[in-house]
Amino acid sequence: MTDILMIAYPWIKSLHIMAVIAWMAGLFYLPRLFVYHVEQSEPGDSRDKVFQVMESKLLGVIMAPAMIATWLFGLCLVMTPSSGIDWSQVWPWTKAAGVLAMTWFHVWLGMRRKDFSSGIRSVSGRQFRMMNEVPTILMVVIVLSVVVRF
Repeated sequence: MTDILMIAYPWIKSLHIMAVIAWMAGLFYLPRLFVYHVEQSEPGDSRDKVFQVMESKLLGVIMAPAMIATWLFGLCLVMTPSSGIDWSQVWPWTKAAGVLAMTWFHVWLGMRRKDFSSGIRSVSGRQFRMMNEVPTILMVVIVLSVVVRF
C-alpha cells in the first residue's frame, strides 16, 4: 500500500489541492449567500425558494464532495511514508486543528441551511458577515502551518 501511495504521491497531492480550492470557494461563498438570503427575502417568498435551491446545490453538489475529497486525499498524503511529516513538531497539529475547525464550520453552515428550509432565521446578516471571516482565518493558519512549518 505504501508503495502505491509513494508512486501516486504527486497525483494525490494535486487532487488534494484541487479539492481544497473547490471546498474553500464554497466556504467563502455560502455565508455570503446567507447574508443576501436573510436580508433580501422572507420565509416562503419566491426569492427564499431561489436562495434555498442555490444554497442546497452549492452545499450538496460542490462543497460536500470537495470536503470529502479533501479529507480522503489529505489522509492519503499523511499515510505516505515520504511525505515529510514530523509529528513531534507543532505544524502538523496546528494544520489538523485548522482542518477540524473548517469541517466544523462546514457542518455549521449546513445546519443554517436547514434552518432556512424550516423557515428559521436565527442568524442575522451581520452575524453571517462576521462568520464569513472564519474560513479566511483558518486558511491562514493552515497554509502557514504547512509552508512555514512553525
